[in-house]
Amino acid sequence: MAKNKTPSTTIAQNKKALHDYHIIDTYEAGIALAGWEVKSLRAGKVQLRDCYVIFKGNEAWLLGALISPLLSASSHVIPDPTATRKLLLKRREIDTLARASEQDGYTVVALSMYWKNQFAKVKLALVKGKQTHDKRATMKDRDWNRQKERLMKHRVS
Repeated sequence: MAKNKTPSTTIAQNKKALHDYHIIDTYEAGIALAGWEVKSLRAGKVQLRDCYVIFKGNEAWLLGALISPLLSASSHVIPDPTATRKLLLKRREIDTLARASEQDGYTVVALSMYWKNQFAKVKLALVKGKQTHDKRATMKDRDWNRQKERLMKHRVS
């Protein structure tokens, strides 16, 4: 019998953020998109590498997210791949994140984008930048865990 695999709901991840920052807290936000942007999301044409969140006038905006347009999806609209996109958060969450991001060394970045039912959601994180020695320690731990897994795999066989 063939197993029915459910498709992954993850559209894109920001792996660089996990390397460069300490994650303090995470939030889930909706995102306001145009029709051609939704089609591009379904095709997986998204990059979250250098994106971050700014706050203006009691609203949250996502900057730097690259949504590449499909050739067939947007014939009558001139698409802007790096446009600022409005994030849909509750007022209390916006106030909390805006206050926290004003502190020295803290910022808000997008960790991932995924589907929740039929809606596109963005996982945001309040983060603090890592020092270079913290990055080295993280890489060292990751390498040690990988080596441990290899040793355990060979030992069991």
